Amino acid sequence: MFWVLLLLLAWAVAGTACIRLCLAAVRAAAVDTDDAGRGHDLTLYEAAFLSGGPARVADVTLVSMARQRRLLLAHTGWATVVDPRGRDEMERSVIGAIGPEGQSRIAPVRAAAATADAVRGLADRLVSAGLAVPDGERTTVAAGVRRVRAAALAVLALGASALLLPGPTGMPRDLVALWFALPLALTLSCLAIARVEIHPYSRWASPAGQRLLGALARRANGTGDDRTYLASVAVRGIRAIGEPDLRAAFAHRDQPWRD
Repeated sequence: MFWVLLLLLAWAVAGTACIRLCLAAVRAAAVDTDDAGRGHDLTLYEAAFLSGGPARVADVTLVSMARQRRLLLAHTGWATVVDPRGRDEMERSVIGAIGPEGQSRIAPVRAAAATADAVRGLADRLVSAGLAVPDGERTTVAAGVRRVRAAALAVLALGASALLLPGPTGMPRDLVALWFALPLALTLSCLAIARVEIHPYSRWASPAGQRLLGALARRANGTGDDRTYLASVAVRGIRAIGEPDLRAAFAHRDQPWRD
């Protein structure tokens, strides 16, 4: 009856992982209230952060400045300052990241702008408003999902070990497999629920932030005035960029420069 001990271990592993994920999800959802975000009109930077995090904020800033001809983004992946006067903190962060020479590759500019104080301040304001998930909660939920995945693999391994035990087990092997299928079903169900209920907001936006993003996304179709265009980039990322040369500039941002 050694297989019973393995079954108990499988239940302990699966139950612990699922409970910890549920608790993490509850803490992450606690930032959502009925009043959070009510009457709040997302700025482009806020929408960018809630959709794609700090890197998306840097991308929107670069695209905005390029469309205003205050920054030149070459298809070779270089950024050149045309107007050195930033109109807000984000733009000043980008200009500062480019450096005093006024020219730099896009990849380091994007990385430096994404970690600037202006982006951290934006994140703090969104968390305080209940629109963004605190960084610690994002990490906790993600770790919980990884633990449940590991638990599912552990249950499979324990079940296989039980079936491979030599000698009689006192119970038909198909029935033993059925018993181990129960904790496996628990972990898989927990992962499925997490995918539907947690995944949409566990990375950056809280449920309230997701509601505001949904309303903005319905208006941002990539056409119309400049704000609508930039809103589309904020929500969907650089794939929403319409200009081929500008899109090519971002396509080179993660490639090593060759002299």
